[in-house]
Amino acid sequence: MRILNIHGYNGSPENSAYKALAKLGHEIISPAFDYENESPDDIMGRLSRFADDEQPDIIVGTSLGGFYAAALSVKSDLPVILVNPFLMAFLAFPEYTKYMIGLFGEFSKLKSEKVSCIVGSQDEVLGDHTFTKDLLNYQRFRIIEGGGHSGATLPLDEYFSEVIK
Repeated sequence: MRILNIHGYNGSPENSAYKALAKLGHEIISPAFDYENESPDDIMGRLSRFADDEQPDIIVGTSLGGFYAAALSVKSDLPVILVNPFLMAFLAFPEYTKYMIGLFGEFSKLKSEKVSCIVGSQDEVLGDHTFTKDLLNYQRFRIIEGGGHSGATLPLDEYFSEVIK
């Protein structure tokens, strides 16, 4: 499979998701983003071009990258896998609140059969993910007991091999 991997805030293109996907033999497109110095509009523009040019089969997004992955899934109709997603990202970026709330408003168009999500029960950054679970209607949502915010604390190899068909 060809997968577009979107890392989180202060993350690396070769994050835990990237490593797990590579280990499983997937072809990965994993661009770098500077979330502090790129506007959400520029990020979405770049992601849309990646989706158009690279033709991925699936999008994977971790933390803040999960916010953008969900927004891109709505726009492109591609399946998405979210890893500890920060879906209310507008709370952390007040200068972009209006634009990010606009993207967030589109999440109601996510197709539940195209969304998979894995979270840690001990996520020290985002908490218990109750909002995310409610938004995704409990479908294809897995909580890993003892898992933290870092993807390295989650069994991503096993999860990806299960949900990527």
